[in-house]
Amino acid sequence: MEKTTYDMHELAKESRMGARGVEAARDVRIIDLSDFDQRKAEIADQLWQAATEIGFFQVSGHGIPLDDINAAFANAERFFALPQSDKARHPLSRNAGWEYRAQIRPSTGKPDQKESYQVTRPRMEGLWPDDATLPGFQHDVLKFERQCWEVGMRLLSCFALKLGFPDDFFAKAHEPSRETYQSTLRMLHYFAISGEPDGLWRAGAHTDFDCLTLLFQRDGQGGLQVCPGKEMEEQIWTPIAPLEGLITCNIGDMLMRWSDDKLPSNFHRVSNPLPGESVPARYSLAFFCQANEDVIIEGPEKKYPPISAKDYLAQRISANFSGKY
Repeated sequence: MEKTTYDMHELAKESRMGARGVEAARDVRIIDLSDFDQRKAEIADQLWQAATEIGFFQVSGHGIPLDDINAAFANAERFFALPQSDKARHPLSRNAGWEYRAQIRPSTGKPDQKESYQVTRPRMEGLWPDDATLPGFQHDVLKFERQCWEVGMRLLSCFALKLGFPDDFFAKAHEPSRETYQSTLRMLHYFAISGEPDGLWRAGAHTDFDCLTLLFQRDGQGGLQVCPGKEMEEQIWTPIAPLEGLITCNIGDMLMRWSDDKLPSNFHRVSNPLPGESVPARYSLAFFCQANEDVIIEGPEKKYPPISAKDYLAQRISANFSGKY
């Protein structure tokens, strides 16, 4: 099968990342966000150093109670346990709704071995299960989405500080009260599988489309691996083990552009087992801080031409979901 070619720089790079590669240990820093207002300059320095070195870090002291994180996972499991026919009533459209093995990464050309349900606030008409099907689901999920947004904006305010932007620069760019809001909470269910031949992945190697990703993992449900850009050609991957209560964060392509490539958006994937191995089901929760549709992405040094966040996201989603946006 002929390899698809891509015009966008980020997609062309991703299309070269389909090999299994090798694994190596490296330090993924845990940064404490407690006493944030008093320690903001110190925290900003720590975040910048971690982000510029490998593009990934984990945060503690973020303010989302463990009970709320566990409740969000329980809601995800409730949704994915619904009959296929019920979930199919809420099909993916414009980055909201349910998809099943529909995401095909440019790195692999094959469907990820998962399903997901995506919540993008202004686009949810007809996409919520009703209270008779999942009591309290919509209320609880929107509460958790807001908690994630608040953590994301605190972290992005630190990057605004380091980039010389106003403190509220990214909060204004991700304002949730506007119809142009397109940040997304994504619930993910990776299927329990036995060892597959090389070439199939639970989630193929990719960078994220957004400014910043917040990822919640469950104990005993590993598989996330990261690869800093400087090791892209060698494809040296590091597993990030789930740790209870921590949020794993990574820089996305929007922020890489906004920073004129000072902040790297690095590759990650969810690996499949080796032949003969088996892995249980894996659930994760990801919040993608994606600038509002009408916001223009352009760095201070104008390294890349300006592009609206709507057009940028549309190009990336179209490349992953067979032209659908």
